[in-house]
Amino acid sequence: MSASSLNRDPRIRAALDQAIELGELGISVAAYHYGRLIVDAVAGVADRETQRPADAQTLWPVFSVTKGVTALAVHIQAERGFLDVTAPISRYWPEFAANGKESITIEEALSHRAGIPQMPEGVTAEHMADWKWMVDRVAQHTPLFRPGIDCAYHVLVWGWIVGEVVCRTDPAKRPFDRFVYEEICQPLCITDFHLGVPDRSLSRIAKLYGGNEFPIVDNHNISPDPVFPGSTVHNTKVIQQAVDPGAGAITTAGAVARIFALIANRGELDGVRLLSPEGVASLTKPRPAAQDKVLPIPVHFSLSGYWLGGEAGVSDPLVGDHRDVIYSPGAGGSVAWADTRDGLAVAICHNNMDSVAVLEPERTFAPVVQAIRDITSESR
Repeated sequence: MSASSLNRDPRIRAALDQAIELGELGISVAAYHYGRLIVDAVAGVADRETQRPADAQTLWPVFSVTKGVTALAVHIQAERGFLDVTAPISRYWPEFAANGKESITIEEALSHRAGIPQMPEGVTAEHMADWKWMVDRVAQHTPLFRPGIDCAYHVLVWGWIVGEVVCRTDPAKRPFDRFVYEEICQPLCITDFHLGVPDRSLSRIAKLYGGNEFPIVDNHNISPDPVFPGSTVHNTKVIQQAVDPGAGAITTAGAVARIFALIANRGELDGVRLLSPEGVASLTKPRPAAQDKVLPIPVHFSLSGYWLGGEAGVSDPLVGDHRDVIYSPGAGGSVAWADTRDGLAVAICHNNMDSVAVLEPERTFAPVVQAIRDITSESR
């Protein structure tokens, strides 16, 4: 299928137009089926004020969709023998043991059971862009919840906990963004997944709208106003150029879908293998069920760092109705998933964080997803 046909399929065009009619401003979608790119399309505007159109070069902030790529980095390190996800973080990062955290494992951090969802006191956007400032202070955190027992979604701090583990276990001691580029993006020929957008590409970023009142239970500095994951903070240059492994990727739908396609295709894509089939299968193991103390919605989460499909009334119905799906949703509605049963990977990015995609995804993204499923049914 040529690039032009990927963008011109009338079902995808109609679905994107419908999404815009229902409230989206700009929207981009890409999908792979059994390792083959089947959809890569965009519609709407990247900037409402200037009416700059969204196009194939537009970069989209995707918030916690980033966590799915960061989790993949951890599992790549584990498969290579550089870390054990069941081991204490302090084995690799001794300073992390401070204040009662010596036994918290990597797996507990991945699955939001480390008990330290809070950001450092006094954090600013500039501090978030200072990796050493962040990890030094995170290492000194005292658990607010019972590690390994309580589930408390680590909205922002998760990225520095997990990202620093990757850095500490990397024999080359690379910065986290460089590790992701060289070990994930470069092998997969991906150029537009950014953890820190370079100056030359800042003009390509879609402007975000809304998303400044995301409902979380925040009595503990979990996502304080100066770094809140909404449009006000994330439209700033300092955040756009920060290395934030939990909520800071700025990318294209095609780049994210390609990374998730590797997972959907059981660890291999176009001759590049980054995970074994067994490693991919392990990603769907659920964490112990418990009411999350931060998110006001039901959560079906894995031990591996991904949300899980297949739980009626809990999992996002858009990603599939069975348990061989892992996904990463982001603040404001962007989402990516890998379906290892059906070989499908999808990424949807947008810039209206107040669109009905957040509360009623069936009204905006559902036509797009249905069009993708119609196309995949023809290619089986």
